[in-house]
Amino acid sequence: MKANPVGWFEIYVQDMPRAKAFYEAVFQTKLEALPNPDPVEFAETEMWTFPMSMQDYGASGALIKMPGCPSGGSTLVYFACDDCALELASAEAHGAKVFKSKTSIGVNGFIAMFVDTEGNMIGLHSMQ
Repeated sequence: MKANPVGWFEIYVQDMPRAKAFYEAVFQTKLEALPNPDPVEFAETEMWTFPMSMQDYGASGALIKMPGCPSGGSTLVYFACDDCALELASAEAHGAKVFKSKTSIGVNGFIAMFVDTEGNMIGLHSMQ
């Protein structure tokens, strides 16, 4: 695992206008729309990102509205890795359930998601 392993977070919401207004007001910032990387499988997904800079430390993230993902205590942390397929296979071998196999998100690399042994959704991100 790399130092500072969290590379992204997602906060799942049911009411995007309300959630977006809340986070913009609380943090005095402007969220930006992210294009849906998988409009076929997740056609109704809506995403708004917090400000980010690839040159600064720390992780950015987004508000996500996706059918089937609960909100209210549902925050998804993405761990950065060299190849998310490897960590996904390891997670599955250790008792996790695969939620989403390695999937391209275009120029932003690849993601995979699993449910850990405690019922938490965990994300993986890699550039290859």
